[in-house]
Amino acid sequence: MKISTQFDAGSVVVKDLSNPADIRLALRADHAADFAQWFYFRLQGAAYQNCVMHFENAAEAAYPEGWEGYQACASYDRQNWFRVPTEYENGVLTINHTPLANSIYYAYFEPYSNEQHLNLLGEAQGSGLCQIDDLGSTVQGRDINLLTIGNQVASDLKVWIIARQHPGETMAEWFVEGLLSRLLDPQDSTARALLDRATFYIVPNMNPDGSVLGNLRTNAAGVDLNREWENPTLERSPEVYRVREKMLETGVDLFLDIHGDESIPFIFAAGTEGVPSYDERIAELERQFKAALEAASPDFQDEYGYPKDEPGKADLRLATNWVGERFGCLAYTLEMPFKDNNNLPDDDFGWNGQRSLRLGEAVLSAIWSVSGSLR
Repeated sequence: MKISTQFDAGSVVVKDLSNPADIRLALRADHAADFAQWFYFRLQGAAYQNCVMHFENAAEAAYPEGWEGYQACASYDRQNWFRVPTEYENGVLTINHTPLANSIYYAYFEPYSNEQHLNLLGEAQGSGLCQIDDLGSTVQGRDINLLTIGNQVASDLKVWIIARQHPGETMAEWFVEGLLSRLLDPQDSTARALLDRATFYIVPNMNPDGSVLGNLRTNAAGVDLNREWENPTLERSPEVYRVREKMLETGVDLFLDIHGDESIPFIFAAGTEGVPSYDERIAELERQFKAALEAASPDFQDEYGYPKDEPGKADLRLATNWVGERFGCLAYTLEMPFKDNNNLPDDDFGWNGQRSLRLGEAVLSAIWSVSGSLR
C-alpha cells in the first residue's frame, strides 16, 4: 500500500501504513499556521481490502465539533465523489471503507483544483461577456484575478462576490461556477435583466496559495484573510489589500462572501447587524434577500446559523462587516456545510460540488429580487 499527497491541495500525515485494518494518520496543519482539518490523499494498492483509517489527532482540529455526523468524501476518478462511512469517537476520526480499485482518493470535501480554477476563468472569458483583470500577486506570486461582467457604466449597480477566503472551503468556488454559468447564459432572462441593471465583480478564489498548499483556512503567510479587512498589508494579506483597493475604486451596492462551515449542517447567511451604520433599510433588504433565496432554493433556510452580533459589536476585520459598514450596503456571508444539508439530506453524496453549483445559480434570483431596492 501507498499513500501520496504530492498533488494540488494534497494533505495528510502518514504514521503507520503496515496494516490496512489499522492505518494510522494525522491531520496536517496549514502552511505557516496551526489550523488543521483539511485532508486530501491518494491510497494505492488496497483494492478489495477493508481499510480502516484513523486520524489520531482529530480532536486537535480547528473545529472538532465538525466531525460529529460527518462522512468523508471519496473518488476513483476525482470527478465523481461520494461519501464513505466515517465515525468520530474518543478524539479519533475513523474512515472505514473497502475500495473497489487499486487507486482511490479521500478528501475532507470535494476539491476544486487550480486547473479547474484556470479553466473557469478561461470559459468565463470565452463567453464574450466577461473581462479578466489581474489585481496583483499573492504572497507566493500567484495571480489575483477579478472577473468583471456587465456594462461598467456609472449608473450600474455594483455587485461584488468573493469566494474561498478560506481555501479549504472548496464549495465556495463550486458555488461561483454555478453563478457564472447562469450569469453568462444569454438565454437566461434573469441574467440578461440583471446585466442591464448591474455590473458584477467576482473573485472566484481569494486565496490561490492556500488552495494549492492544501490549507484549511490561511494563505501562504499563515494569515486568515477574513480577519484582515480593517487593515490589510501587502506583506501579510495582499489578496485582501488588492481586492479592497478595487472595491474602493468601483463602490459596492451588494456584497456576498461565500464560505463553508465545518459544524452547522445547514445553508444560511450572516449579515451586518452589529456594524455601527446598520439601520432599518439594510434590515429590510436582508429580509427581502433571504425570502427570495428561500423561494429560489429549498436548500436555503434562516432558522439555523450564527448568533447575531449585538449593535455596534461587529468585528470589522471580517469582510462582510467591513464592506457593509464602509459602503452602507447589503452585505452577507453565505455559508454551506462540509457535512450534509439536514433540510434535504443525501446519504450518498451529502452536500457536494454540484449542489453548491446549483445554489450559485439560484442566488441570481435573490439578487434580482433586491436589485430594485439597493439604492
